[in-house]
Amino acid sequence: MRSAWRQMLLATLPARYARALGTDWNSKNEINQDGQAKYVPNGLRVVEALLLEDYSPEDLAVCYADQLDLFIGSDTRVVGIHAHNPLGITFATDVYAGLSGRDCEPINAAEFRRLITHPALARHRSHLKLIVGGPGAWQIEHNGLQDEWHIVCLVSGEAEEIIRPLFRSVMSGQEIPRKVTGNSPKLVSIPQVHHRCTLGVVEITRGCGRGCQFCSVSLRHGKSMPLEQIVANVRAQAAEGADSIMLTTEDLFLYQKSSRFQPNVPALKRLFESVAGVEGISYIGLTHGTMAPVVADPSLVEELSPIAVGRSIHRHDASTHPDKRYAMMFVGLETGSVRLFKEYMKGKSYPFRPEQWPDVVLKGMETLNRHNWFPMCTFILGLPGETPKDTRESLDLLFALKDAKWCVVPTLFVPLDETKLDTEQGARIAKLTDAQWEFFFTCWRYNMDFFRKSTWVQWRFNVGVPLYYYMLGRKLFGPSMKYPLMRFGHCPERWMRNHLYLDFSGRSKPRFNTPDKVTIPDWPHAPEPALPGDWAQEPMIAFTASKASLMRQE
Repeated sequence: MRSAWRQMLLATLPARYARALGTDWNSKNEINQDGQAKYVPNGLRVVEALLLEDYSPEDLAVCYADQLDLFIGSDTRVVGIHAHNPLGITFATDVYAGLSGRDCEPINAAEFRRLITHPALARHRSHLKLIVGGPGAWQIEHNGLQDEWHIVCLVSGEAEEIIRPLFRSVMSGQEIPRKVTGNSPKLVSIPQVHHRCTLGVVEITRGCGRGCQFCSVSLRHGKSMPLEQIVANVRAQAAEGADSIMLTTEDLFLYQKSSRFQPNVPALKRLFESVAGVEGISYIGLTHGTMAPVVADPSLVEELSPIAVGRSIHRHDASTHPDKRYAMMFVGLETGSVRLFKEYMKGKSYPFRPEQWPDVVLKGMETLNRHNWFPMCTFILGLPGETPKDTRESLDLLFALKDAKWCVVPTLFVPLDETKLDTEQGARIAKLTDAQWEFFFTCWRYNMDFFRKSTWVQWRFNVGVPLYYYMLGRKLFGPSMKYPLMRFGHCPERWMRNHLYLDFSGRSKPRFNTPDKVTIPDWPHAPEPALPGDWAQEPMIAFTASKASLMRQE
């Protein structure tokens, strides 16, 4: 599966319906002749590369859950598991499985549980240490599952400078702590990977520095990977059959950035050209970016489009590219409320002021669409202190974007670990207000209208929506979701005019309009938002005395 966004969304579906929905893909993982995995998450490849500095390749192997019995045995001493979203409680996952009921476990959570309770681990528990790390390891601690799952140590943060000492301690028979936390490593501590990663992931930056209070990335030191190492990581993957590379970053436009968050366009062009020039690489994908740089310097998108669009795997009839290609990038819009924006994420609009956020969003979308960039954007419902007025302002911005070429994913606020909001109360789908339900399903109405493949697909949804509401939705969430859900099912807008805030019948005009230009304000006394650190410009591990296994958490 080459589409990162499709993989992400499918993993949020309820596990009990996986087979019926055609998403039970475990048995389809590609493996090598010896049973090892052809590709695993990039973080696991980094750990593998670090361990290869101390141990021979014969001591390490990479596999999926289905091949675990091949690599765990009586001489296994350490088992490490990569936990991306082990309980399915991040911004998107907790939402979509919940539409089927409170007890519906999402696919990614069910798969992690299948891995952590695997019989091979139980059989050899007496002589191995179980270590779990990755971006979702905090979920296990917060839910009190460390002992139940027999996890000796949880690893949080960035692990480059703590993994080798941790494994050496285990192998020498020393006790290890229940939890270790890694800080942002020096560039020299981040190794080149040796083998292929899932989706062809290649890191180009780490860190962000814009200070969004709901995001842990804002607390990390920012780094741009050296171009030589990026290209070497691309070549390593191409050598093992990868024809697609995913340039992975918290913000594409921070790569080799100049001062004051100004994008380094020449460096970005060199990056794209260098990756595209590696033999065997046909496609290049993107992860995250922000709107403000696009508006501040529109030439940025124009300069990158020949490769970003021309080498994209995505196609859509709305594209003006000769091959109908478009570039996909994740962009966090998060809210249309200026009040909430100023309180929780004001650095996201820099060099513009928070009050300019709606204009930045609309102008940025226009610029991206004009160059065939159709972003995947997220909005967060239920931020702490959100009022009905805040929700209506987000609806107003959403209405102004009704003709945009994009995918918009509504999510619920989750107090993620190591963020400034980690002690706040998370939002719950069962407690959404009428306006929040309207926002939620209007987003998916947009997506259905823009991405539907055929009238048959739309017809199925239109029929299924009232069936869902009267058979399950009304029972789970009450009548507040009725009319928003009917909009998703393409019921005539005139029937809902008195029940919903937005009027799509043609009688209302958007509150916001795309400006001709968004002026960068003068900041004579305002310094650049403080970075958490200086920017540098430039599944599972089972370890044995003679053999080890690395395993991807699927």
